[in-house]
Amino acid sequence: MSTQTAAPHTEGARSTLNRVLGGSAGRSLGLVIALLVLFAVGTITAGDRFASWENILTIVRFASIIGVISIGMTFVITAGGIDLSVGSVMGLATVVATLSWVQQFASSTNWIVMVVVALAVGGAAGLINGIVIAYGNVVAFMATLAMLVAARGLAEVLANRTTQIVIEPGFLSAMRGEFIGVPVLIWIFVLVVVAGWFLLNRTTFGRRTVAIGGNLEAARLAGIKVKRHLMYVYILSGLTAGIAAVMMLARTTAGTSTHGTLYELDAIAAVVVGGTLLIGGRGTIMGTVLGVLIFSTLTNVFTQNNLSTSVQAIAKGVIIVIAVMLQQRFANRAKR
Repeated sequence: MSTQTAAPHTEGARSTLNRVLGGSAGRSLGLVIALLVLFAVGTITAGDRFASWENILTIVRFASIIGVISIGMTFVITAGGIDLSVGSVMGLATVVATLSWVQQFASSTNWIVMVVVALAVGGAAGLINGIVIAYGNVVAFMATLAMLVAARGLAEVLANRTTQIVIEPGFLSAMRGEFIGVPVLIWIFVLVVVAGWFLLNRTTFGRRTVAIGGNLEAARLAGIKVKRHLMYVYILSGLTAGIAAVMMLARTTAGTSTHGTLYELDAIAAVVVGGTLLIGGRGTIMGTVLGVLIFSTLTNVFTQNNLSTSVQAIAKGVIIVIAVMLQQRFANRAKR
């Protein structure tokens, strides 16, 4: 009798556990475990050199720029799109913000002018992407690939293939400083993460982004202005590229057309590994943050142990393949 009554409870508990592990909490738990394993490997192989507070800050600071770009990419992929232009747009924004007349104007007024210019360049590029994709009915892959090539070319023309040094002392003083012992770049990353999480999970904008990525036609029939919303999503992605450009200027004190090369691939990899579906309809900001930290920690472990960058690239490739395979498995299970 007691065995018969206990069986349903056991099945119920097992079902609840499966639902939790198969949901976002389970996926995030897997990413946290992967990150802890990388930390354990780094601590064992590199000792205190890896586990020191300074090195942990280095890992997060290294992740901050690509992390900001990845937040914007999370919205684009959640909406069922892709943005291959973010790296080139970031490079273009660093070049335009460091043009001599821009820095002279910033010196005579306020260093914040350089920040506004970088954000304006990113937002304008995102606006063009959004209009071409949403209203021009051009496939996102091709439209943003064209922007990737054009933005890199324009940056080379404006910079004349030279590196432009940041000479505005107010900008460097503000952006290269620290707040309670933590670099400003990390604080910017934290602010973007918090804003991105709130926008995706607590606003109508976020719910519409998920709805469009899940079923574009159903979203349109539900009254969502799909084209206008997609344009906003690409503007958002461009703005995060502009923010990343400001951070890159602070870290390198230079603007050049080579900034951001292949950053679009790193951002897409971090978003996919984090659990956002490549086919759209599901996105997670915290998953993206964990994905970025995993790649940043992996790079640091390889650097601390003086291992080849080629082996590092292979390891990243394996991680991406595993993540995509797991995504396909989850997607197929969801369709059943």
